[in-house]
Amino acid sequence: MTTSASDTRAATDITETINAIARAAKTASRALARATRAQKDEALRAMAEALRGASQTLLAANARDVERERRGGMSEAMIDRLTLTEERIDAIAAALGDLAALPDPIGQIVHGERLPNGLRVRQVRVPMGVVGMIYEARPNVTVDAAGIALKSGNAVILRGGSAAEESNIAIVDVLQEALEASGLPRETVQSIDAHGREGAGALMRARGLVDVLIPRGGSGLIETVVSTSLVPVIETGVGNVHLYIDATTKGLRVSFSLAFSRLSRRRGWHCAQTRPRPPSRPTVLSPLPRRRTGVRSTSLWSLR
Repeated sequence: MTTSASDTRAATDITETINAIARAAKTASRALARATRAQKDEALRAMAEALRGASQTLLAANARDVERERRGGMSEAMIDRLTLTEERIDAIAAALGDLAALPDPIGQIVHGERLPNGLRVRQVRVPMGVVGMIYEARPNVTVDAAGIALKSGNAVILRGGSAAEESNIAIVDVLQEALEASGLPRETVQSIDAHGREGAGALMRARGLVDVLIPRGGSGLIETVVSTSLVPVIETGVGNVHLYIDATTKGLRVSFSLAFSRLSRRRGWHCAQTRPRPPSRPTVLSPLPRRRTGVRSTSLWSLR
């Protein structure tokens, strides 16, 4: 397979665009490092109100994403993850308010000691600078990442899944307007969703402009970022949910595929992956027939 001159030029153009975005984020991060808690919390609350006020715009953009992906054959479980509603937008906005109520992490002394020679050494929390985030098609993560970055004094560059492209771009537009109205740089939060996978690749190569990269999603996404990125990566885990069976437990019925059969929104991360038990309790689990459970799962178990 050969690479044409036009392909090379296009890749160069995307790299230059991403680097320009990263340089703008670097400039914004310096202003954020000097921002007070009051300034950051005011911006978080402004972002929350802006999301609520722009709910119809966000819902319209999200509806286009959902319609496109449903036509493309996306599963209903993934469609549900992608979908925004008035209630979900309100919950996302409320989470920003919760962030504003938390103490400012910047400047906190984690540890301090005096060395034998009399020198005082302290570990103090400071911003990282520019954080890149690569994640799957979940619009709520766009807001979560932006809010956490702002609270911790960092600028963030976001690359969400292509399935949520219109939703993410609309959300970032709203957040940027709120940031600017609050007196903070709009480049505090930027999206590169419009630049696709090539943009994500350029972000992973932006060493020196992006200080750290955080992948959030399944093991495949995380492994790709860790193995490809030239930027330092904070590697996240895929989770390990524990279900503890006490020695006194009798007649327990659990679902390892749903964790609890009554969950209204069933997700893989609700699954019980580890089953510790006390040594005094030899546990026997046997599958329950579907006809006896009435629950839409093939992984229900009965404890004897």
